[in-house]
Amino acid sequence: MFPSVPPVTRSLILACVGVYLFETMLSGPVINALALWPVGTPAGLGAGVGFQPWQIVTYSFLHGSGWHLFFNMFALWMFGSDVERVFGARRYTVFWFASVISAALAQLLVAAFLSESPNPTVGASGGVFGLLLAFGVLFPDRMIVLLIPPIPMKAWVFVILYGAVELFLGVTGTQKGVAHFAHLGGMVGGWLTLQYWRRHLPPRGRY
Repeated sequence: MFPSVPPVTRSLILACVGVYLFETMLSGPVINALALWPVGTPAGLGAGVGFQPWQIVTYSFLHGSGWHLFFNMFALWMFGSDVERVFGARRYTVFWFASVISAALAQLLVAAFLSESPNPTVGASGGVFGLLLAFGVLFPDRMIVLLIPPIPMKAWVFVILYGAVELFLGVTGTQKGVAHFAHLGGMVGGWLTLQYWRRHLPPRGRY
């Protein structure tokens, strides 16, 4: 199965797995330097170097647990493979990092309005949510079966439903410890990238 995964998706999965293994050996220094810390976080107070610009990308290669890594990589394989085949490697790479960076900016914006103690953000979920949005646009009628509960639905319904749930959880603060607005930021970044391509670049595939 793995050799059939397109090259950029495969490289992203391998990179995230490799970084996670490195993270398990040197958790503190890696999190301090590469996780996404809120702007203004003082260096040396449990945050190492504090906020640094490179963190808007590097945070996406870190994960908080093995399950966190597994579910993100499963979604990256599930949605990213077909999206990459339509976009091609170059546009797919641009789309991935546009989603990752927009997710980071959304998280930083939300963190700036919170008075809680600074906590780092890690995970590829922002990029994954961007891919989810792209999958729903490219394959709106493709059937997706949820894991829990196992309910089949069309991709476009799944995207709207998942986005609505993330917005509800983010606004209400029901599920603590999850960067819901970063997830939404990834979807917004993906949507804006698609709109830019539609207006300014020659068409490719069905978007």
